[in-house]
Amino acid sequence: MTTLFAFVIVLGILIFIHELGHFLFAKINGVGVLKFSLGFGPALVKKRVGETEYRISAIPLGGYVKMLGEGSTPEEEELTPMDPEKSFARKGLGARALIVAAGPVFNLLLAIVIYMVIGWSGIPTIPPVVGEVMDGTPAEAAGLMPGDRIVSIQGTPVQSWEDISLIMQEGEAGKNVQFVIERDGTNFTVNATPVMIKDKNLFGEEIERPMVGISRSEEFVMKRLGFFPGIGYGFTQTWKVIELTGIGVWKMIDGTLDVRESLGGPILIAQVSGETFRAGMLPFFSMIAFVSINLFLINLLPIPVLDGGHILLFGIEAVIGRPVEGRPREIAQQIGLFLLILLMILAFYNDLARLFQGG
Repeated sequence: MTTLFAFVIVLGILIFIHELGHFLFAKINGVGVLKFSLGFGPALVKKRVGETEYRISAIPLGGYVKMLGEGSTPEEEELTPMDPEKSFARKGLGARALIVAAGPVFNLLLAIVIYMVIGWSGIPTIPPVVGEVMDGTPAEAAGLMPGDRIVSIQGTPVQSWEDISLIMQEGEAGKNVQFVIERDGTNFTVNATPVMIKDKNLFGEEIERPMVGISRSEEFVMKRLGFFPGIGYGFTQTWKVIELTGIGVWKMIDGTLDVRESLGGPILIAQVSGETFRAGMLPFFSMIAFVSINLFLINLLPIPVLDGGHILLFGIEAVIGRPVEGRPREIAQQIGLFLLILLMILAFYNDLARLFQGG
């Protein structure tokens, strides 16, 4: 029940923000909005305010904003008589592109805002304190001990355990590394010579990395950022997720990553929603930000049934000087729908395979 509840919250937030982007920019550009729906299918709750009917529908796997002249039927338009000039189709190319792009952009903005709030409220940070020194390692030979706080490595200040990993990545086997450590209130220098070991990176690829033989402590502190650093954290963290997602997608395309293990759908999102919800609000909203960024990227794919596909058609219209209509548009939409269905089938298959395999 917790998993279902968390999943509904996640979908509700993501869908609402996405459709709110379309809705607000339609209003700003003078386009009549007939319906604003969270979900598809029959309406569970609906209320008309002005020209727009707001509804919560039975199938929560999406939502839509129905605008005058864009997929609206004559019967729907008769229920809310509007000036024909408020039709989406009659607006300029720039206005139409902004309205379509606003949905995914709002998903991106949601992620930035979530990360900003996390930065202001406190980022869980592991301090650079040695938790354990492995036997027979360069760290033991150098005299490092549990409880030592690492102040700097090779002259570079260390603020968190993550800094240690980043600095050590630049090290080489057999090359001496200088550590400044704090022990019992006193700073002193020790030297360790890393050895190369085989490990796996974030994407599961086998790599070699330098190792001195220390592990982190179990403690962590909440690092609160100021107003402007928090804003910067919102943008930089969002960019990191975009960058990692892009690398992951490319690795799936070139075969480095197994698509069956890397691609997930609604069932995986539901599972992660439940797990992070039980873990606390910080991991839960971090997950929402991550999914929102992926929704932003997916919706920008140049597939005609997605926002990115509409933007592509607008780009073609700008080049040829007229809208892409009739049979060419129908064919493009059919191809786009086919590709989207294939992607959804693959995602569902992967989800079910994980579920039955206990993964």
